[in-house]
Amino acid sequence: MTVEGITAAMTAIIDGAEGRDLTDKEVADYEQLEAQLQAAQRSAQVRARQAAYNAVAPAVHVAPARTDDSPEAAFRGYMRTGKANGDLVAAQSEGIGSEGGYLVPEGFRMKIIEKLKKFGGIEAAAEPLETETGATLPWPTVDDTGNEGEVVDEGGTFVSGADVEFGTNGLGAYTYQVGGSGGNALRIPRELMQDAAFDVEGLVSRLLAVRLRRLQARHLVRGNGVKQPLGLVFGLTGIEIGADTAGVTYNDLVNFEHAVDPAYRELGNCKWGMNDKSLREIKKIADSHGDPIFRPANADLATGTGGGTLMGYPVVIDQAFPDIVANDNQVNWGAFGDFREGYVVRRVRDIEVVVNPWTRANNRQIEITAWARMDATQQNTGAYVALTGEET
Repeated sequence: MTVEGITAAMTAIIDGAEGRDLTDKEVADYEQLEAQLQAAQRSAQVRARQAAYNAVAPAVHVAPARTDDSPEAAFRGYMRTGKANGDLVAAQSEGIGSEGGYLVPEGFRMKIIEKLKKFGGIEAAAEPLETETGATLPWPTVDDTGNEGEVVDEGGTFVSGADVEFGTNGLGAYTYQVGGSGGNALRIPRELMQDAAFDVEGLVSRLLAVRLRRLQARHLVRGNGVKQPLGLVFGLTGIEIGADTAGVTYNDLVNFEHAVDPAYRELGNCKWGMNDKSLREIKKIADSHGDPIFRPANADLATGTGGGTLMGYPVVIDQAFPDIVANDNQVNWGAFGDFREGYVVRRVRDIEVVVNPWTRANNRQIEITAWARMDATQQNTGAYVALTGEET
C-alpha cells in the first residue's frame, strides 16, 4: 500500500468513530496502519539519502583501464557510469548549427555528413610495438657490414680484423592530447546528448581519436625527434633524381630500387612510400612500349587487393610526405625499402578518452578530452632509403 493509501485508511477509521470511543479492533487496525506508515516513511528517507550520495561529484576521476581498448568503448563506458575527467572552451551547442545543432533532427534524413581526409599509412608498414608502460625502452645495435675475413698462409696467423662495435637505440613515450578550442576540454551539452538522432558519443570519440592520429601520422614521416618522434625520412640524405628538368623518370626509379641492398630486397618486404600527388606524377611514366609502369591491383593476381605495384613493389600512400620538389635535394618526398625492418612505432596501450560530467554540470555540459602516448624512431636506415630531388 502507498503512503497516500495508508493515511487515507487511518483517516477513515477516525472519521468512522466520530462522536464515540474507538473500539479495540479499530485501535488495533489504526496502530497496524501507523506502523506501516512509519516503515514507508523510513524507506523513502533512505532512498532520498542514497540519491544525495549519488549526486556528490568527485573532484577528479580518471576511468580505470579498459578491457576493450577502443576509444568508442571507453567513451560509452564513461557515459554509462557517469564517472570521468577532462578540460576545452567553445562549447558545442544544440542551438547553433555548426556546434552541434545540425545533429538534432527535424524529422527527416537520418544521416550525418562527415568530411574525410586521408592520413597515415607508414605506421601500418613499420614494425609495431605496444607496451603497458611508457618506460624508456633501449636496445643494442651493431653494424658489422664493413668487416670481412682474410686468407692466411698454412700455419700462419691472421694479421687483420676488427672488434665488434655495439651501439644503442631506444624509445620513450610522448604524450599527445586533444580537446576543444582555447586549451580547454571539448564541451557537449546534455540537451544535445538527449535530443540528437545520432550516436553523439561514438561520433565525438572517433573525431578526437582521428585528431590525435592525424598529428601522430605527420610525426611518423617528418618528426624531428625533438619532443616528438623521429620521422621515417627526417635527417636522411636522400637518393637524388638524375635531372630536375626531367622530373622523376624510369631510370630514377631503378636507381632508387637498387640503392637498397639486395639482402633487404630479397626478403620480399620492400615498399614505396609517398603521397598521392607524387604517385599521380609517377603513374604518368610509361615504358618503351607506352605502357604505364604502375600496375593497378587488378592487373596482377599476385598483387594484394586495395593497392597497386611500382616496379613490382607495393605502394604505401601517406599524405604526410611532401610533394615532389625536383630541384631541391633537401626535401625527402618519398622512401623505398623494408620499412618494417627500418622503422619502429611504439604505442603505450591505446587512446584514452576522458569524460568529466561534473565541472560544467551547472551549465549542463559534459567535458571530453582524448590522450595517447607514442614514440617512433629509425632503427635500421640500411633497410630503406629516402628519395629526394636534384641539387641545382
